Amino acid sequence: MKKMRRKFIFILVFISTVLCAQENQLFPKVEEMHNRKWQFLVEKVHLNPKEIDAVQPVFMEYEKAHWNLHSKNSDFFKSLKNKQGNTNINYSEINDRFAEIELTQAQLFKSYHLKLRKILPPETLFKYYKAEREFKRKLLQNLQNGPQHGRRFQNSEFN
Repeated sequence: MKKMRRKFIFILVFISTVLCAQENQLFPKVEEMHNRKWQFLVEKVHLNPKEIDAVQPVFMEYEKAHWNLHSKNSDFFKSLKNKQGNTNINYSEINDRFAEIELTQAQLFKSYHLKLRKILPPETLFKYYKAEREFKRKLLQNLQNGPQHGRRFQNSEFN
């Protein structure tokens, strides 16, 4: 009887572990998302090998800087949710933070654009930016639909 109980507990723990692992894979890691976006851009814009080698480090640098900015500010905005019932919220600080984020994002993009402009011809750069917007649009559509019944995020959803 003890052996049956131990086996049952082991199986239950194993199944729980597998289900938790699957739950964690519904959304990709940040690095994986950057790689998926990069592959999408390369395929959509039809970058040649020389352009790929030149643009990829610039792309990754921009993506990481943009994500770091987002991560840095997410804690601040999460803390606001906890203070929603509080009447002592400093709205001036919040507004300044919003403006600062927008300015920083614009500066990051300007730097990114100036670097890409040196690497890619204007028509290719236009296609590149268009592909970035398309990736964002498809990503938002995917997130709005939500992970349906354990369905994981797939690269095929961006083709």
